[in-house]
Amino acid sequence: MGNEWTSGRMPDQHGTRVVITGASSGIGYETARAFAAKGAEVIFAVRNLHKGEEAARHLRKEHPGAKLKLMKLDLSDLASVREFAQAYRESYDSLTLLINNAGVMTPPFEKTKDGFELQFGSNHLGHFALTGLMLPMMKNVPSSRVVTLSSSVIKGAKIDFNNLDGSSGYNRVKFYGQSKLANLLFAYELNERLRASGAATISLSSHPGRANTNLYSLGSGKQPSPLMKLVVKLLRTQSAEMGALPTLFAATNPALKGGEYIGPDGKGGNRGYPVIDTSVLSKYDRRSTKRLWEISESLTGISYLS
Repeated sequence: MGNEWTSGRMPDQHGTRVVITGASSGIGYETARAFAAKGAEVIFAVRNLHKGEEAARHLRKEHPGAKLKLMKLDLSDLASVREFAQAYRESYDSLTLLINNAGVMTPPFEKTKDGFELQFGSNHLGHFALTGLMLPMMKNVPSSRVVTLSSSVIKGAKIDFNNLDGSSGYNRVKFYGQSKLANLLFAYELNERLRASGAATISLSSHPGRANTNLYSLGSGKQPSPLMKLVVKLLRTQSAEMGALPTLFAATNPALKGGEYIGPDGKGGNRGYPVIDTSVLSKYDRRSTKRLWEISESLTGISYLS
């Protein structure tokens, strides 16, 4: 299933409303582009509205009839997450797809406005809070889905529950892996809870393999340095367009039931076309997953389905 699947095989998306975090560049932009091409209404949930407007302008030029809207969202600030959800509720009464795409990768040690380590706070807690606030508008929508992006780096990652804030030492690569493992465990646990509640919504996760995106700016938001560009070349990364395929597959393939993890089919999951990746099944430790969920609810103040 999924052999050489491309965005051209996506079903028609007219009538679909999709929120994509970090839609102004990289995989988020390519995801928005594919949905716009298929007729979906796309909400760009972005921190930088100017950058988002530039991206939307390019998409409108490519697809003149595209339904696009920009909304401010800073995942490193829980107040901004709440403001986004409130603004969305004032404009819309339902949501078909939530794509938890945005992220920061291996920045120097920094904390969010709420005092969380930046990668765990933005990549995981911000999306955890956002999803909890948006779910009431999704639960009764047929074929609604939450897709949360993880990363191939989770294969060597673990959650250090005794040092989530980095106060006992910080390694930017390990903390990135921790945040992306949290994304995976969140997506899996969310699907279990949705299933138990009888909701129409399902939850899945995906990873882009080694995709050449602005994440390689090490969280600065600037263009990668010449050295980093060389590293990216040596890593044999694939394009952001190819990197977006697992997300698009997870969001639209009707054969998926929820709980699947989608990634590239090439060696090591680094490149290729989207398939179900079962290599991370050992990561789903029930005790750790439940503990992460409870901590996330406590830190964000967002309560989910029982």
